[in-house]
Amino acid sequence: MEQIDKKLLKEISDIDGEIKGAYNIRKNGKGIERKVTENINIVTKTDKPGIDIYVKENTKFEFVHIPVIITESGLNDVVYNDFYIGKNANVVIIAGCGIHNDHHKNSQHDGIHRFFLEEGAKVKYIEKHYGEGSGDGKRILNPVTEVYLKDGSNLEMETVQIKGVDSTVRTTKGVLENNTNLLISEKIMTHGVQTAKTIFTVDLNGENSSTKVTSRSVATEKSVQQFESHITGNTKCFGHVECDAIIKDEAKVIAIPSIIANNVEANLVHEATIGKIAGEQLIKLMTLGLDEKEAEKEIINGFLK
Repeated sequence: MEQIDKKLLKEISDIDGEIKGAYNIRKNGKGIERKVTENINIVTKTDKPGIDIYVKENTKFEFVHIPVIITESGLNDVVYNDFYIGKNANVVIIAGCGIHNDHHKNSQHDGIHRFFLEEGAKVKYIEKHYGEGSGDGKRILNPVTEVYLKDGSNLEMETVQIKGVDSTVRTTKGVLENNTNLLISEKIMTHGVQTAKTIFTVDLNGENSSTKVTSRSVATEKSVQQFESHITGNTKCFGHVECDAIIKDEAKVIAIPSIIANNVEANLVHEATIGKIAGEQLIKLMTLGLDEKEAEKEIINGFLK
């Protein structure tokens, strides 16, 4: 494996040497390595690019890695991955895409992931996006995630995009049945003229279903970010959306909340805060010996931690 490949895998999946659990590595539109386990099977789709991942019921504390790396300029890679999680299984799934582009053509990856959780299943899903390279071709990522939760199942989703991605549109949809929980956390940082848009849509259809969506972002220079959330409560349920953004320089941040209650027992909350770094925070750190840039960096790192 080339050094660039190793670096990208380390950035997006913390892969450094032997991979724990089942995995499928995709490079430049093709699968290059795969491993299955007794409880987790990975099957190549026959009708379109992508894979089906099957986790047996009662599987406990196993890992699945499905990283994508792109080193070919001008490639537009689309992949469809479906996850079928058996009853009472409890697994960690680590995905993400890293793009290295040293040339003038754009490189793009659109990953469409669907999760089908059976009764009592639990998934922690981690997705990291990263871009690098000396070329002026753009690094573009447009992930789509759909989550379908059956009675008593839970999914925790953590997405991170901190460096090097020129343009992204992230679309996430959740459909929840009785006694389910969908927890979503996103962290984004944009620079230059980068753009980042996220759209979260969650339908709380089952009694005692709940969701919490937390977005933390930093927009610097002339970058633009847009956050949209659409939470619909159709029964006795709870939904909480929290959007916090730090804005610097000539950046622009847009927050568009939407909460719809179709039932008197629906309890829905939205909070949004956009602002610059507080002066008193800078002063406090500068009194400890940091200059202004160092103090800003510490505050931003803590905010996105």
